[in-house]
Amino acid sequence: MTAPFYVSPEQLMKDRADFARKGIARGRSVAVLQFADGILFVGENPSRALHKISEIYDRIGFAAVGRYNEFENLRIAGVRLADLRGYSYDRRDVSGRGLANAYAQTLGTIFSSGGEKPWEVEIFVAELGHEPSGDQIYRLMYDGSVADIRGHAVMGGQSEQVDAYLTEHHRDGLALAEALALAVQALGQDQSPARSIDAPDLEVAVLDRTRSQPRKFKRLGDDAVAEALSHD
Repeated sequence: MTAPFYVSPEQLMKDRADFARKGIARGRSVAVLQFADGILFVGENPSRALHKISEIYDRIGFAAVGRYNEFENLRIAGVRLADLRGYSYDRRDVSGRGLANAYAQTLGTIFSSGGEKPWEVEIFVAELGHEPSGDQIYRLMYDGSVADIRGHAVMGGQSEQVDAYLTEHHRDGLALAEALALAVQALGQDQSPARSIDAPDLEVAVLDRTRSQPRKFKRLGDDAVAEALSHD
C-alpha cells in the first residue's frame, strides 16, 4: 500500500495563500477614499451588469475584487444578514463592524478548510458615520484577516503602485471631485508610463453624509464622473 503524500501545514497554507493572491491580482484595482462629505468607492469596471461596488444597508457600502461569483455570494449574504438584524432589532443595530466580523468568519473558515479551494476575493466594508471621525472602513482578505482603514486603501490588481500614489497625494477634507480625480489618477499608476482611464470604464459610488434620505449610498453615472474629472 502506497503511503499518502505528506505536505506540512505551513506549506499547505502558503500554497493556498499564493493561489488566492494570484487570482485576485489578475483583476483591476478598487480604491476607497474618505472625503469631506463621506466615503468614495472607485473601481475600473467597464461592465454595466456585473458590479464590484454595491449597497449593503442604509449607511453601509461594499466593494470587492476577485472572482465575481464568490464575492457576489458574500454580498448577498451580507444584505440578508443586515436586513434580518435590522428587522429583528433596530436599523441602528446594523453595523459595518458586525458585517466585517461575519465576513471574516466565513472567509477564514473557507481558507482553512481542506475540502475546497480558498476564495479568490478581497472586500471592503465601509460604514458612514454622522461625522468624518465616525467613518469606518474595513478591508477583509481572502484568509479572513481584517484591517481597519483610515484615509484610503486599495485592493486587487497592482495595488502597491496605486496605494503608493494615494499615500503621497491624499489629504483630509478633499471635495468629492478632488477625491474622484485623485482616485482615477492613482488607478492609472498600475502601468508605466501611467495611463488615463475614461469615465465609461469606471464604476463609482459614494456614501454621502449630505443626502437627506436615510439611505446614503449613491452611484455616480458616466456623465457625473466625466463632469467631475473635467472640473479637475
